Amino acid sequence: MTMQRRIFIRNTAISAGLLAFPGKGFLSGFSEQPPFKIKALRNNISIFTEKGGTIAFLVNSDGIVVVDSEFPEQANHLIGELKKLSGSSVDLLINTHHHMDHSAGNIAFKGVAQHVLAHTNSKANQERVAKENKIEDQQLYPDQTFGDTWCEQSAGEKICLYYYGAGHTNGDSLVHFQHANIVHMGDLLFNRRHPFIDRSAGANIKSWISVLEKAIDKFSRKTLFVYGHAADGYDVTGNLDDLKAFRDYLGNLLKFTEAEMKSGKTREEILKATSIPGSPEWKGDGIDRPLQAAFEELTPNT
Repeated sequence: MTMQRRIFIRNTAISAGLLAFPGKGFLSGFSEQPPFKIKALRNNISIFTEKGGTIAFLVNSDGIVVVDSEFPEQANHLIGELKKLSGSSVDLLINTHHHMDHSAGNIAFKGVAQHVLAHTNSKANQERVAKENKIEDQQLYPDQTFGDTWCEQSAGEKICLYYYGAGHTNGDSLVHFQHANIVHMGDLLFNRRHPFIDRSAGANIKSWISVLEKAIDKFSRKTLFVYGHAADGYDVTGNLDDLKAFRDYLGNLLKFTEAEMKSGKTREEILKATSIPGSPEWKGDGIDRPLQAAFEELTPNT
């Protein structure tokens, strides 16, 4: 039985159990369900969501690869599920970038993962933030790093990491499972959700647009993308149309902010905006964060 089939049967069994016991039984069963969700994608690759950025993982008979780790509690939940599915150790843990909702769970993989991999800048950012917050003892840093491209065979897959320049931070990786044709975008894609743009870690909106354009050119309509975050009602997986829409959102963000600045509006006035013209799907809380970042990027010497 394939690992993908095992995950499908596990999730189906949970759903069937809930349907079989209505009333109090239903409520009791629901309360006992795990706080996380696992969704099988294809070629033995699945996603895990609970608290933090979306985790992707590959489980084959000859190994396991995990992309991102959320927080320690959530990472331990995933590790528990991996042990049920396979007796193999985790060959490789990949961090798409350093933010804690993607890498704080690394520490749970100490002694579990053979290697941790990230972009050089991501490791440097993780070390810097840990020192600033005096949480160095809570870290498992990458023991392997790369510059522009990294490709290797692992757990029956050819996995490639690409760095196309600064975006959400200055250390964001795209992780491509080539045989499955699945790409984990990390936080380079916020699906219909206003993004966090971490200028303290080298984020740059203009460069981010270029990163997305390079991804759009490289991958195909058949590629399945995994996103770090999505707004309520939207998926953390999708296709090239999502990349194009988010690229356009970032362009509209810069265009709107620049026009407001040229009209004489202050930063405080600009931050009161409730929408980005041209990108109506991005709405709700958090709009002040990208507006602030755009204002700073368009203001000399900030």
